[in-house]
Amino acid sequence: MKSDVIVIGGGLGGLACARDLARAGTDVIVVEARARVGGRVEGMKFDDGRVLQMGGEIVGTVHHGYRELAAELGLEIVPSYTEEPGAYGYDMLEGAHIGDDWLAGEDLSALDRLDEELLRIAADVDPADPWSHPDAARLDNLSVGALLRSLEPSWLAYRLCEAGALSSAHGTLERGSVLAWARAAAAVGGVLNTDFDQWENLKVKGGSSVLVDALEAELSGRIRFNAPVAAIHVGAPCTVTLVSGEVLQADAVVCALPVGPLRRVAITGLSTARLQSLHRQRQALASKGVTVLDEPVWRRVGWNGLAVSEHQIGGFWVQGESALSSLLGPEKRGYIDAAPPGTLTQGLIDSLERLCGGPVEPQAVLWRHWGTDPYTLGYVTLWEPGDLMAVGPLHGTHEPPFYVAGSDHWAAGYMEGAVRTGRDAARAILGQPRPSLFVE
Repeated sequence: MKSDVIVIGGGLGGLACARDLARAGTDVIVVEARARVGGRVEGMKFDDGRVLQMGGEIVGTVHHGYRELAAELGLEIVPSYTEEPGAYGYDMLEGAHIGDDWLAGEDLSALDRLDEELLRIAADVDPADPWSHPDAARLDNLSVGALLRSLEPSWLAYRLCEAGALSSAHGTLERGSVLAWARAAAAVGGVLNTDFDQWENLKVKGGSSVLVDALEAELSGRIRFNAPVAAIHVGAPCTVTLVSGEVLQADAVVCALPVGPLRRVAITGLSTARLQSLHRQRQALASKGVTVLDEPVWRRVGWNGLAVSEHQIGGFWVQGESALSSLLGPEKRGYIDAAPPGTLTQGLIDSLERLCGGPVEPQAVLWRHWGTDPYTLGYVTLWEPGDLMAVGPLHGTHEPPFYVAGSDHWAAGYMEGAVRTGRDAARAILGQPRPSLFVE
C-alpha cells in the first residue's frame, strides 16, 4: 500500500508536519522508532502525579511559530521561570553567590560589550542566507571565545560567560561560531539567546509534553510506533525500509530525524551535495537532570532558582513549583560516562546546597541522557567554528520529493525550529506559499 507522504520521526517537527498534511486531506503516516512520540520533548509522570519535563520545556516571546501552534491546539501559554522572584545564582569554584553584588563594574561592562558586539554583527546577517555576509567565512571560523577575548574582558567576565555557555549545553565559548550566534539573534529580530526575558519567558501550561499529546491525539491511527528506519530511497515512488524489513512506499518523504541517527540511515536517490550537507551537521551531546523537591528551597535565600555553575555538575532553572531543571553539555560527556553510580545525582545536590547555603533533601533526581539515546544522539544543534560554511546554503532546504523538518534545520530555539520547519515542509508539499521563517 502506498501513502501520499511518509514522515520519518515523530518528534515535534514530524508531528507538526503530519498534522498540517492530515488537515489538508493528505494520506500521511508517521513512522517512529520509539514506543512514544515527542522526540526530545518528553513528559515523565512522577510518583505524586506531577508530569516532569525531561526534554524541551521553554519558549519565549520571540518564538512565534510554537505559540501559534499551541493556540491552534487550544493550549494555554503561561509565564516560565523568569517570573520567579529573587536574584540570579552563581555556583563558582571559589564559592556560591546569590545576586550580582560580588561582581565589579569591569566584569559587568565586559559582558555588555560582548552583547553589543554580537548584536552589531547580527544586524548585518541575513538569517536565511548567512553565507552571503561579506565577512561570512571569517565570522564563522571565529569563536565566541576569541571574540570576547578581543574585547579585553576581565578574567571573571570570561569565566561567567563560559559558565553560562556550559550550563545551557551549547558547548564552550571556543566551540561556538560567531556567525551562528549572530544568525540566531538575527532570526528572532535581533535578540540574543542570553536575553531570557524574551527567549525563555513562556511555556505551555502543564508542560511542552501537553502539546505533543494534543498533536498525537489529532494523528490517531496515522502513527507507526516501534518502527525504526534502516533505509530511504528517494524516487518515484519513494521507499522507506524499516529495520524489520518491511518496505513502505509514498510519493514524498519528510525526514524529521535528528542528524545523529540520520547518519545511520542508508539514503539513495538524493543528490550528493544535499546528503553531504545533512551529514555535516552536528549536535551537542547533552544530559538533562530534574531535581524533585518537597518545597521551593531556592526561596530560602532570595534566589530565583536560575544559576550557572563552573563545577562539573550544576546549574539550574525552575521547572515548576518544586522542581529544578539542569543541563550538562558536551564538555561534560566524558565525566558523565565515567561517573560512578550516584555521583551525578550527588553533584547536583552539592551544587544546590552551595547555592542554598545548607542541607537539601530532594525526593528524587531524575536523568535523561539525550546524548546516548540511540534515537537522538544529541540535544541542540552545535555550530562549531567553520560548521555553517561547511554545511552551506543547502541547510534546511528541500529536494522534492525529499523534505526535511526538525530543529537541526533551524537557527534559533529547538522547539520553535521543530514547529516552524515541520509546518514549512507541509506547506512545500502542499504547494502553499511559504511565509518567512524568520522574524523581520
